[in-house]
Amino acid sequence: MPGENLSRDEARERAVLLSVDGYDVALDLRSAVGAGPEGDEPEAGGPAGDGPAGDRPRTFRSVTTIRFRCAEPGASTFADLIAPEVSAVTLNGAELDPAAVFDGSRIALAGLSAENVLVVDARCAYSRTGEGLHRFVDPEDGEVYLYTQYEPADARRVFANFEQPDLKAPYTFSVTAPDGWTVLSNGTAERVEPSGADDGCSTTRFAPTEPISTYITAVVAGPYHYVRDHYSRALPDGTTLEIPLGALCRKGLARHFDADDVFEITKQGLDFFHDRFDYPYPFGKYDQAFVPEYNLGAMENPGLVTFREEYIFRGYVTRASYERRANVILHEMAHMWFGDLVTMEWWDDLWLKESFADFMGTFSMVGATRFTDGWTTFANNRKAWAYRADQLPSTHPVTADIRDLEDAKLNFDGITYAKGASVLKQLVAYVGEEAFLEGARRYFKRHAYGNTRLDDLLSVLAETSGRDMSGWARSWLQTAGLNSLTPRAAYGADGHVTELAILQEASAPHPELRPHRVAVGLYRRTAGGDGLARYARAEVDVDGARTVVTELAGAERPDLILVNDEDLTYCKARFDAGSLETVRSHLGDLADPLARALCWSALWNMTRDALLPAREFIDTVIAHAGRETDVGVLQTLHAWARTALHRYTAPDRREHGARLLAGSALARLREAEPGSEHQLTWARFFASAAASDEDFRLLRGLLDGTDKIDGLTVDQELRWTFLEPLAARGLADEAAIAAELALDNTASGKRHQTRCLAARPSAAVKAQVWAQVVESDALSNALVGASIAGFAQPDQRELLAPYAARYFEVIERVWTERSIQIGMDVVRGMFPELQGDRSTLEASTAWLDAHPHAAPALRRLVLEATDDLARVLRGQECDRAAAG
Repeated sequence: MPGENLSRDEARERAVLLSVDGYDVALDLRSAVGAGPEGDEPEAGGPAGDGPAGDRPRTFRSVTTIRFRCAEPGASTFADLIAPEVSAVTLNGAELDPAAVFDGSRIALAGLSAENVLVVDARCAYSRTGEGLHRFVDPEDGEVYLYTQYEPADARRVFANFEQPDLKAPYTFSVTAPDGWTVLSNGTAERVEPSGADDGCSTTRFAPTEPISTYITAVVAGPYHYVRDHYSRALPDGTTLEIPLGALCRKGLARHFDADDVFEITKQGLDFFHDRFDYPYPFGKYDQAFVPEYNLGAMENPGLVTFREEYIFRGYVTRASYERRANVILHEMAHMWFGDLVTMEWWDDLWLKESFADFMGTFSMVGATRFTDGWTTFANNRKAWAYRADQLPSTHPVTADIRDLEDAKLNFDGITYAKGASVLKQLVAYVGEEAFLEGARRYFKRHAYGNTRLDDLLSVLAETSGRDMSGWARSWLQTAGLNSLTPRAAYGADGHVTELAILQEASAPHPELRPHRVAVGLYRRTAGGDGLARYARAEVDVDGARTVVTELAGAERPDLILVNDEDLTYCKARFDAGSLETVRSHLGDLADPLARALCWSALWNMTRDALLPAREFIDTVIAHAGRETDVGVLQTLHAWARTALHRYTAPDRREHGARLLAGSALARLREAEPGSEHQLTWARFFASAAASDEDFRLLRGLLDGTDKIDGLTVDQELRWTFLEPLAARGLADEAAIAAELALDNTASGKRHQTRCLAARPSAAVKAQVWAQVVESDALSNALVGASIAGFAQPDQRELLAPYAARYFEVIERVWTERSIQIGMDVVRGMFPELQGDRSTLEASTAWLDAHPHAAPALRRLVLEATDDLARVLRGQECDRAAAG
């Protein structure tokens, strides 16, 4: 990615120099359809944008007019643009030679006036990587769909701009596209006019936006299925806030689109945030577009939020899937205030939007929707992401040191999102909910349409809470690492607690001991012996290495001591020896879902830390997962069990462990209530865990209808779920996969087909996938992801072995030649972790030692993968030692 980076220092210098008054952006998207001047239309579903290296990309015309002021007349700066061709550049009426001022990513601007007008006429490229203006051809009907995705800095792939978050401005877009298309942008469409040519196209002109940053501008265009609704709210001043609502997806998904549920969550969220924030939604309309081949979960473009279309469910899914979608809808809605209305100055303070949105997503979901158990999912799933990220060598404070755009791209991670949200959850407990919300209200009113840093938020929280926020910020926002809290209890002769203390530990690289507000719960077996219930609780401020919980002295001896009960703080909770034995034997007896989730999380952290053998974690899953009532937690347990088996289990134990896990999954599947979401969840898990010939015969029978399980409907999504393990086992060939695609010749079907094809156990198949993913850029981002997912199958280690050395030979070239998103996907996805041996660890360490000057972002990815592999090997050694 040469020449496309932007450093923090460059951005700061430009921000001091410039103020932007407005943009007018005209995009001509007529070239999206038909053969066009760049070549023949590819086969539907095949590569549709950038072709093989050297091919001329399909482009569109982009004309940008920027009005801006310069604090130092006569100074020089640059505008950002990534485009194959610039035909004209005009600065203050003077024509500049594009060949002299444009280098492929920047336009040099010299001799600026106090007030300036820059006009850039360019040919920009449609994307097939999900960055910039993405172009998708639907294999089902050949229709073309377009959408933009910019964060952190890909608006420059669509129009010339000053690509940094603190140079906010109003934007006025006009878009020329075929008649009959849905064309949307951030603002409301003001008028639609003929394009001026007799070509069946027209130009939509949109109202100017409020001042926003480049990365949250957006355009969506195509023959989308569009559903409308409306939201009204009476405001305190007697006026009524009217918000037009829209929801859209591809025509091929319209029959599956439950827009009513999307609108219900949207309205509940708008009510919740208006009640808490006392600042009316400021961006007019509220469209939500579900788009194909999306790299992210969603993006908070004001007035036009974009989501991955997988949130439209093509078959029966569990409540957990609807909960995840609701959480994402509300996460993006929170961004309208945290991020869009008030925006961080630079990516160092990315947490000012992402941590808050992550916290607010669950906070509002629990408070406003039917998903009242959202904090259980947060504790079990979201925090697991944070715990992993915070133990990597690349961990960083929540407020990070972001030197450039490559750093920024990688910092959309578990620290910025989930740890930041966890810290905010504790902050609410620390300052009180009302003080926190009043701080938010003052923050919005004080900094509306502006940019902020950490101190701006801390100052209002200090005002509303009366607390000194500097110490809290130092401990929780400005240091990295994860603390462990372990209970230690002493008992008297009568069996009562004489002293209960909490021991706090930190890792050597990050020795900070932090203040924690925690609840400690004491649990014991119920009289009937079939339950485990809490009988005592105390809240305490943990500070330092050892804290005594005086309130629990004298309590009867517990069977389980649960530190961080109710999940008030961010830590790794540990068990004393007696509690660990209780959890392993009676975890399923815990009645409280959140307490169970916290225990499962603690066990998983112990497994990852090589303190609990993987076989014991799997045994606990086999013993107790069948009693888990929360489907979201159950799905997480299944994922952890697979990881424990394939990565942390000693190699000579894997086959035996796989048969135990598959046998348990099948038993739970047959026991599950017919037609229930638990039955569906166990069916999916059984497919992923299948190990014996009998297991695979059952999968084949469920596919062809010769076997049935009462109540289990094998819809199209479940058919693909059953087909992939058959393909990976060599029991479904290319013809069988093609026959399945014929039943589901859709974009989703194409992704599933690609994954199944890549999963086949053949050296020739693996060579072909490697060539398509690593040596060529012909595949779209979605098909790259599907290929990578199919390539690395746990039972195909011998087939994958030749690619370990090749990986380290090519990754620097891949990083240089491919877009940052595809570079990240390849470097992460093709790392040879499944080899799981010492030689791979040594090879990875040797690459890092030999490439000290490689791109820092690339080094970070390899360093993280190396650390994960070292953890895998420690886990395998722990499991091996457990064999005695």
